[in-house]
Amino acid sequence: MTLAGLPIGNGDDAPPRLLRALEGARTIAAEDTRRLRRFAARAGLRLGGDAGARVVSYYDANEARRAEELLGELKAGRDVLVVTDAGMPGVSDPGYRLVAACAEAGVPVTSVPGPTAVTTALVLSGLPTDRFCFEGFAPRKGRRAYFADLAAERRTMVFFESPHRLADTLAAMAEGFGADRRAAVCRELTKTYEEVRRAPLGDLAEWASGEVRGEITVVVAGVSPAAVPRTPEDLAAAVAEREAGGASRKDAIREVARELGVPKREVYDAAHR
Repeated sequence: MTLAGLPIGNGDDAPPRLLRALEGARTIAAEDTRRLRRFAARAGLRLGGDAGARVVSYYDANEARRAEELLGELKAGRDVLVVTDAGMPGVSDPGYRLVAACAEAGVPVTSVPGPTAVTTALVLSGLPTDRFCFEGFAPRKGRRAYFADLAAERRTMVFFESPHRLADTLAAMAEGFGADRRAAVCRELTKTYEEVRRAPLGDLAEWASGEVRGEITVVVAGVSPAAVPRTPEDLAAAVAEREAGGASRKDAIREVARELGVPKREVYDAAHR
């Protein structure tokens, strides 16, 4: 099996090896067959060359069923080329289940590497790139608790988000990470209207309250370890201070963990010594 990364926006980013793979494929599993055919037409190539390729859909709703079918073809010695709408298959897109199934069945898997919005946004953000983690899409429910649990993360974090959820997500990030935490919203990467907006989360949340369109990647700085008091005495005192102000112990622990960038378990243990 071959995983192939398609350009994330600008079709001119397609490397020759990708074009050759599309022209030489016999079976192509595509997240959106119509978008793939449009890409091929713009690139001036015919999928599968003169013989033509069998193009099948492979998206979230049919991934489990289609993976079994494709694995059968692979076991029979027929290669399958897997592509998604943009970027690398398996990165917040279909592909992971089929790769896992191939690994278990001993079917070889290779890749035609391509661009991804994860590292493209990271290097454009202006935030540290030496250590980072990819968090994908934040959950639809419980986002504030989700971000509060990530408040102690020291690596730069990369998230995907949809335009209509961006404002709420940035507001939840500002609450969970702190409004002053540095971040960047990267929109329409490599496309005509590419935009990278760098600002504290509070400012970005206010900006996003207006209409924002396009494909969105959000990059958030990790917590600075130098700013974190980590002795149990410091943490217990911070919790006690908030309790004295009327907060419940649970809320006080959560607030201290968020504000100081310390894991909630560490704050809990300090408060219950």
